[in-house]
Amino acid sequence: MADPPREHGFTAVDEQADPSAWIEVLDKARNEPAYAAYKARVHELLAPVRGGSYLEVGVGTGADAVAFSERFGVHVVGVDVSQTMVAEARRRGLLDAVVADAASLPFDDASFDGCWADRTFQHLERPDAALAELVRVTKSGGRLVTVDPDYDTQVLDIPDQALARRVLRFRADHQLRQGSLAHRMGGLFTRSGLSDVVVEAAAVVLREPTALDNAMGLRSWASVAHERGLLEANDVSSWERMIDEAIAAGHFLYSFTLFMTAGTRP
Repeated sequence: MADPPREHGFTAVDEQADPSAWIEVLDKARNEPAYAAYKARVHELLAPVRGGSYLEVGVGTGADAVAFSERFGVHVVGVDVSQTMVAEARRRGLLDAVVADAASLPFDDASFDGCWADRTFQHLERPDAALAELVRVTKSGGRLVTVDPDYDTQVLDIPDQALARRVLRFRADHQLRQGSLAHRMGGLFTRSGLSDVVVEAAAVVLREPTALDNAMGLRSWASVAHERGLLEANDVSSWERMIDEAIAAGHFLYSFTLFMTAGTRP
């Protein structure tokens, strides 16, 4: 059976039955305590200069961009492929938000003092082209920062670890376009000519099953894999049963690692 395209709701928000539902997804994730620390570190890695101009690619609701602008006294432009997200970002006060493809940014060379992309590269068809565009629009000496989850690092506490690895491998390889790119971004940065490349890791450990909006649909992953002919029906029931038992016993644990990569345009 041919593997269908690696798609995720965020790759085509405007085509969903209820595009606004993805706004709620982003708001829930932004309020997740597990994400607060890494977002603060992204700001530190960007080293913003008051009065500067910055670009966020994959701006989503615009909430992070607006907060960044207000905190550091900078101008922020947001880009997103979704008209729904750009409209929401403008509604929340990010007036300079535009619909555009990350691999073809509508800005002149050296337009920004820095650029960042937060959990965006995992959804891109051409991450190398997108990074080249970020480099192009960044001024000499400007910082670029990307952060994404790397699903090669997933673990789940259930008795059948062989099944856990199969389902989590499905998540990494089939449900996202770039599910395991994050740990390789340092190489992309270096090959793109960036200097002072830094790679940092932040583990996200979820013990509460409702965290991150039910761990991003964790319980459903086996059934989706079954629908694609990659798991048997009894695997699905075993997966769901063991997750439910872990929750009932109070030892639910799902974890993955975020990689933050930063570099400077020479």
